[in-house]
This record gives sequence, C-alpha cells and structure tokens, in this order.
Amino acid sequence: MEEHELLRRAEDLCARCERSGVLCASHFLTPAERLQIERWAKTRPNCRLVFSGGHPDCERTLALFLPDYMEPEWLDLNEQIKALELTAAFGSPGHRDYLGALLGMGIGREWLGDIWVRENTAVIFCLPGVERHLLSIDKVGRWTVRTRSLPLEEITAPERRVKEKSFSVQSLRLDAAVGGLFDLSRTEAARQIAAGNVSLNYELSDKADRPVREGDILSLRGRGKGKITGTGGTSRKGRLFVYGEIYL
Repeated sequence: MEEHELLRRAEDLCARCERSGVLCASHFLTPAERLQIERWAKTRPNCRLVFSGGHPDCERTLALFLPDYMEPEWLDLNEQIKALELTAAFGSPGHRDYLGALLGMGIGREWLGDIWVRENTAVIFCLPGVERHLLSIDKVGRWTVRTRSLPLEEITAPERRVKEKSFSVQSLRLDAAVGGLFDLSRTEAARQIAAGNVSLNYELSDKADRPVREGDILSLRGRGKGKITGTGGTSRKGRLFVYGEIYL
C-alpha cells in the first residue's frame, strides 16, 4: 500500500477511536507498513497504539488503536485475531501452497497474518471476518487438509532455522554488512544497494554508508533475510568482528 494511503487510514482509525471511545483495528500490516505507522504515531501524542499479530513472534501485525480508558493488558486478542490450524492428511505443503490456496479463495493478503508451517501442519492468523470462510478449506494444492479453529493461547512459534555467519569489517556500514551476510564483495553489495534491492529493518535503503547496528534486519532481494546478532573484538589489522544469521 502507498504510504500516503496507509497513513490516511491510520489517521481515520485514530480519529474514529477518539470520537467513539471504542477500540479500532487496522488490517494486517507488513513490517515496513508497521514502521511507517510507528513513525506517524510519534507525531500524535494522544494516539494510544499497540501492535499484535496474535503471537509475540508474528511479523505481520494489526495496529490497535486504544481509547483513553483502555489499558493494553485488558485486550482480548482472541476478539481481534483468529487462528486456524490446517493439517494435511498425507504430505507436507509449503508456505507458498498455503498462501496460494488462501488467495485463490478470493481473500486479500491484508486479511491474513503470518502463516507458520511445521511439517504437515500450518497455523494461519486471520481477521475474524474471514475465519468462517477459511474453515471451509479442504484442499491445499494437491493435498487434502483438515481445518480447525485454534485459541491464540495454544499456539507455539515454530523454531526458526538459521545459518550462523561471522565476518570482519573496517566499519559496520550497510555495504559491508550486506557483503558479509550474503557472501558478496563490497562492490557487489554497493551495487545491489544502489539498485534498490536492499532493505534495512524492512525499509529500502540506497545509502551504502548507512550505519548498521546489532539487532538490525537486512534483506536482499532474491537472497533472503538476515540479522546482525552481535559484534566483538578486532583483528590484528583493526577490523571489527561481526556476527549474524541468515534465516533459512
């Protein structure tokens, strides 16, 4: 979604919440969209805003606008977010198979949160308005599936598979971090950045010298996503040791 349209909707939801005194929720946001709304909210001191995707490990989240009398701990997320468990009878469909089946039912991506796949099962987060429709699904690709509703409290996140990386840099800037994480020369990393293929914390960045810090998420189009997990020590030539991981 274009940034101006996204922020216009956020403004409308915030105003509706203030006017009516009831909780208002957005559709599911990508991490980049969430970042845009978080920045916008800092300009609205009276805006009371929390984010949730149904589980602390979810990447796609709702923006929940709270009236002034409501505390975040009073939220019953089961009213705002539903979860379904799909189990394949034989075989193990992948993330693309599940997403393709759901979109094929005419459901927009913004109605769907994270899709967590573990062996022959998948947990799908969604808005309440499409829960009943999704419960009718019985095929994912060529696989027959059984579907049931799942309380949010019963959900455990799948273990994230990562490949650990370590490298050294003269200074921890974007081109050096991208090169180290994705096994590119610094020249090629800079070219990818200039081409608009690199995101830092889910935001496109075209500045090769932008500083990178521990905890930052780096994405390279066509190569995946990784995280800088730490730094420590220097080599004899004064280069900084950097540690990271690539998500598999």
